[in-house]
Amino acid sequence: MKVLLINGSPHKEGNTFIALSEVAKALEANGVETEIVSIGAKAVQGCIACGRCAELGRCAFKDDLYNKVREKLETIDGIIVGSPVYYAGPNGSLCAFLDRLFYSAGALLAYKPAASVAVCRRGGASATFDRLNKYFTINNMPVVSSQYWNSVHGRLPGEAAQDIEGLQTMRVLGRNMAWMLKSLKQGGEPVPEREPWTPTNFIR
Repeated sequence: MKVLLINGSPHKEGNTFIALSEVAKALEANGVETEIVSIGAKAVQGCIACGRCAELGRCAFKDDLYNKVREKLETIDGIIVGSPVYYAGPNGSLCAFLDRLFYSAGALLAYKPAASVAVCRRGGASATFDRLNKYFTINNMPVVSSQYWNSVHGRLPGEAAQDIEGLQTMRVLGRNMAWMLKSLKQGGEPVPEREPWTPTNFIR
């Protein structure tokens, strides 16, 4: 079993990395392989609603970040997305990336357990947590919880390591994710039969 953790901070080993690493350590201690991928500090292309992904089965843009993560979706069993809080929301570059990933590769993520992690100085964590979870809850993905909302506090580099309760929340999240993955692997029910989607617009 393997869980992919996406570090949505431009700082590869900043406070978001500290939080995700604590989750990863708990997963590894419970027999689950992990990998942390950073989105980096380069500009990230957002979705332009071209619809080409429906024809191609992947996003029309062929940037390295998208290609790398999409390839990993083929073999992972769960996903965790972490982000710093910017103006009470996730990093814009991360959202630009997730918009494309979930819209074009949602079939590779459906029914895989998921969780989000928010890292903030003081406030905005709940709004960030809520926004990130929406990617999962529109895509038939079980959301893994912890003992508290998945947030860690820290502003200056390394300060997240001082948030004792936040790090405990991360460890519990890792253990809960491992528990869910093992439960599913040990003979869980088959995924529900998919009812054909019947989209409607508000104008008709």
